Amino acid sequence: MTSDISLHQRRRPLTPLELNTIPWLDRLSPNEYERAVDDLKIADAVAGDYVCRTGRPVTYWFGVVDGLLKMSSDNAEGQTMTFAGVPPGGWFGEGTALKRESYRYNIQALRKSRVAGLHVDTFHWLLDNSIGFNRFVMNQLNERLGQFIAAREIDRMSNPDVRVARSLAALFNPVLYPGVGEVLRITQQELAYLVGLSRQRVNEALTALAEQDVIRVEYGGLRVLSLAALRSQIFL
Repeated sequence: MTSDISLHQRRRPLTPLELNTIPWLDRLSPNEYERAVDDLKIADAVAGDYVCRTGRPVTYWFGVVDGLLKMSSDNAEGQTMTFAGVPPGGWFGEGTALKRESYRYNIQALRKSRVAGLHVDTFHWLLDNSIGFNRFVMNQLNERLGQFIAAREIDRMSNPDVRVARSLAALFNPVLYPGVGEVLRITQQELAYLVGLSRQRVNEALTALAEQDVIRVEYGGLRVLSLAALRSQIFL
């Protein structure tokens, strides 16, 4: 941890405004909603903080209220492989929570972030009692599968512009990350960490995408102009 106080020790209840950002709460009945809100906690993570670490047992199902996280793992040679970025609105780790197993990946804050957590026991209680919650989790798993299949394809792409485009498309997924909207708050260095390219090469790719009216670079972030193009167009 980058702080003397652990993320778990920094947890607190969510404010009403923060509760409004949780995408699955409106799927719950009044009784289910009350149970979930009583259990939900949130903590402020700083850049470098680990939310989850490989080998640690699952205790919470997590979601990003604000900020940016990355999901990665380290191989035997000490090299880091990044699987995905997690922007605002994204909830993750439902597969690990379902199986109550240890994490097989690290989740780390790339910048100051607010991370919410639902205890794994309450997660399973909602699975046992809420049809709406079940549907949300099933949809998450389906979208996540598609995301990781796409990530494998991205790793094999030799065209850097296409790699950046597809990686951006994943971050703008409206199902997994409903809190992003049309503007993603991200720096070129943060995007470089997620894509696995240098910041200079990412800058060149963003310039090329902007020239083709696919994105617009704005102060502190990126605005998507054509999500369909980011997902499928071949950039030469």
